[in-house]
Amino acid sequence: MTTPAVEYDPYDYALDENPHPVWKRLRDEQPLYYNEQYDFYALSRYRDVLDASLDHETYSSGRGTVIEMMDAPLADPPMIFMDPPRHTSFRKLVSKTFTPRRIAALEPRIRALCAGYLDPLQGEECFDYLVEFGAKLPVMVISSLLGVPESDQDQLRIWSDMTLHREPGETGPSQESLDANREIALYWRDQIEEKRRQPVDDILSDLVTADVELPGEAPRPLTKREAVAFCFLISNAGNETVARFLGWAATLLARFPAERAKLVANPDLIPNAVEEILRYEAPSPIQARWVTRDVELHGKRLPRDSKVALLTASANRDEREFPDSDRFDVTREIRQHLSLGFGIHFCLGASLARMEARVALEETLRRFPTWEVDESGLEMVHTSTVRGYAKVAIRPGA
Repeated sequence: MTTPAVEYDPYDYALDENPHPVWKRLRDEQPLYYNEQYDFYALSRYRDVLDASLDHETYSSGRGTVIEMMDAPLADPPMIFMDPPRHTSFRKLVSKTFTPRRIAALEPRIRALCAGYLDPLQGEECFDYLVEFGAKLPVMVISSLLGVPESDQDQLRIWSDMTLHREPGETGPSQESLDANREIALYWRDQIEEKRRQPVDDILSDLVTADVELPGEAPRPLTKREAVAFCFLISNAGNETVARFLGWAATLLARFPAERAKLVANPDLIPNAVEEILRYEAPSPIQARWVTRDVELHGKRLPRDSKVALLTASANRDEREFPDSDRFDVTREIRQHLSLGFGIHFCLGASLARMEARVALEETLRRFPTWEVDESGLEMVHTSTVRGYAKVAIRPGA
C-alpha cells in the first residue's frame, strides 16, 4: 500500500488537536510544502524557519503575518505587519516604554495577583486552571502596564478572545469578531484621549506623548489610528500567548509528573522549564510572510509574490536541531527555540512573558505540587494564529 501524500490545513481544528505527526511528515517528506486550496507554501524545518525569520528582505511582513489577511493588507497595520525602515522606527518608539525597570517592577504585582487567584482555590476538589487563573493573570498584567482601570480589564480579555475565534472552516472574521474589534477600538480611542489630557506612569501615556521619527519625516506624535493599533498589538499579544502557555504548562506537567516533581524539588529549574514548555508546545505556532523574490529550497522553487507559513512549532520539534525532540525534559539544554520569534520581529514583550510564566509556575507549584487534568474536558481555542486550551480542569493532590 502507498502512503497518501501529506496534507496540512491550518483551518482544520481536528488536526489542530495534535498536528505534530503531520508536521513531522512535512519536515521529512515535504520541507517546502504547497497547499493548493488556500494557495500558500509552508516551511517546517528549524533551519529554514530560522533563516526566513532572519531574512526580512526576502520574507516580508509588509502584507501581514496571518495567511488569510495577506490578500487584503490593512490600511493602518500594526507594527508586526511592517518591514524596515518603518518597522524600525515604530519598534524603537515602543521599546523605550518596555524598560527593564518597568518590567522588573511588575514582579511583586504579578506574584500578588497569582496569590489572589490561587489561594481561594486551595482545598477545591476540581477547578478550571485557565478560567480561574491562567486567562485572568496576563490580561491583568498587560492592562496594568497600559494603565487600563482594573474594572475594565476582564471585558478587554473577553473582547480579545472574540476577535481571534474562528469556527471550523472559517478563514475570515465572523460578525462577532468584527463587532468585538470595533468595541476594542472605541475603548482604546477613549483611553488615548484621556492619557493625552492627563498622562501618568504607564506605557500608553508614554506612547501617546512621545514622537515617532520616520525616515524622511519630521518627528511627530502617533496618530490616533497608530496609537490604537499599538494598543491592539500589545494587549492582544500579551494576553493570548501567556494564557495559552499556562494551559500548556498545566497539561504537560500533569502528563509528565516526573518532570513536574523535579520542579517541586528544585524550583531553580523553573526558568528552564518555561523554555522547554515553549519549545514543546508553542502558543503561537505559525507566522506568515510574503515572498519578495524567487527562492530555491529543497530542489523546488518558492515563487515571488507567494504566501509562506513559517511553522515555528514544527521547527521546535525538528530532530535535526533538538535530539529526541518529542521528549519533554525540563532539564534540556536549549540553545534557541523559535516560539518567541527571531530576527527583527523577536517578541518585544519576551522578558515580561518569561517573568509572568516563571512566577505563575512558582506560585502554582508552591500551592499545588501535584494534580491531574480532566483530559475529556479539555477545550481548544479555535484560531489560525495561536494554539492551546481555553479550558483545563484540574484535580489537585492527585
